[in-house]
Amino acid sequence: MKLHLANFDQQNIFSGYGEGYVAVNKVRYESNLIVLPDRIIDSWPVVSITELSINHFDDVLQHDPEIIILGTGTQQTFPDYALIAKITQSGIGFEVMDTQAACRTYNILVEEDRQVAAAIFL
Repeated sequence: MKLHLANFDQQNIFSGYGEGYVAVNKVRYESNLIVLPDRIIDSWPVVSITELSINHFDDVLQHDPEIIILGTGTQQTFPDYALIAKITQSGIGFEVMDTQAACRTYNILVEEDRQVAAAIFL
């Protein structure tokens, strides 16, 4: 296996995470947010996984992601199946995992130059 240093240039990457926060490019965020390689939506108005609807992804969907990663906090919690179905039926991948795994997976996909979005609950 050949290893190499990641080269993220001007893209947003998760540089840290912990209880109640994530860091993107070394800037700490303490509320739910959406991270795309070229922008951060830090005013994501969602309080819980159970209230998620397709409307909460409007800002993300206009950027045509290949995949949306939903980080659900300290434990993996699935949203309503109807939401997952609506997103995947439009040809967009949708993965659900705990927030720390979501941060790591997002970074890997950005390094692969994939069009990814991470919707993060803290």
